Amino acid sequence: MRKITLELDVLRTFVAGVELGSFARAADRLGRSTSAVSAQLKKIEQQLETPVLRKAGRGMALTPAGETLLAYARRLLALNDEAVTALRGATLAGSVRLGMQQDFGEHLLTDVLGRFARAHPQVCIDARVARNVQLLEQITAGQLDLALAWDNGGVTWPHAAVLGRLPLRWLAAASEPLLLPQTQPQTQPQTQTQPGPAPLPLVVLDAPCLMRAAAIDALDRAGIAWRIAFTSTSLSGVWAAVAAGLGVTVRTAVGVPATVRLLPPSALPPLPTIGITLLQAEAQPAPVTQRLRDIVLEAVAPTLAAAGSVTPARDLTA
Repeated sequence: MRKITLELDVLRTFVAGVELGSFARAADRLGRSTSAVSAQLKKIEQQLETPVLRKAGRGMALTPAGETLLAYARRLLALNDEAVTALRGATLAGSVRLGMQQDFGEHLLTDVLGRFARAHPQVCIDARVARNVQLLEQITAGQLDLALAWDNGGVTWPHAAVLGRLPLRWLAAASEPLLLPQTQPQTQPQTQTQPGPAPLPLVVLDAPCLMRAAAIDALDRAGIAWRIAFTSTSLSGVWAAVAAGLGVTVRTAVGVPATVRLLPPSALPPLPTIGITLLQAEAQPAPVTQRLRDIVLEAVAPTLAAAGSVTPARDLTA
């Protein structure tokens, strides 16, 4: 069987187009013409002898082969970039402090720390997984160099990169039955023989919490009675309580464990989106901080794309 060597530049264009949701934007980002990008995509399909893109409305979407290629392309590019950085930045030393929201800490932090440590073994990393309010306090006090945090748009941070906005979702236990209340207020007063529905039990983090506030606001707007059934200081406690069937909660689709399921959007009142930002303490960070920032951005991109994507595939306009 003839061996095929995929070109990294072509794979980088392919990944950029998928993550940006547009190959036209990928062409601008990479400094190429749209015709050159189209030629690169055609070359991939000719090499693999299978289509990786298909028509979807006015744009393009990934085929099953394209989904597979995307996963491998990200791994190949990450390894390539890691090797180049390790060779060029072998003298990088010092320390850097990174804070990360609990939703991302359990899976993304391992990837980020592993890639950074392999490329820069002489750098000391102080990594902290914390609540959003703690991250904001620490970045403001100069106790962190970088922080990956939620953003509700209420405060403008001087040194922040807005990475995207994710839809908030209602979540419940994967295996426990759930009786949902009506999503509209009663038009007739309840009588003694016709009691109203039981309040919806909520599992939430201790206040202040953006997602706790979003859940309560949505239910109040819909006229749905609710009660706090369980509170926790940590996200792991929330997941455990929801999995046990104590109530529903509100988070994004990031880091959802197998014991918890996303409810259909129509099951309970609609929720807003929430921003995710990468905050940095200084406008011009040290080289070691800048390199860690680049790795965080690379690592979080596929996670955000997956959490904000819709079935069956994202629309990739050429």
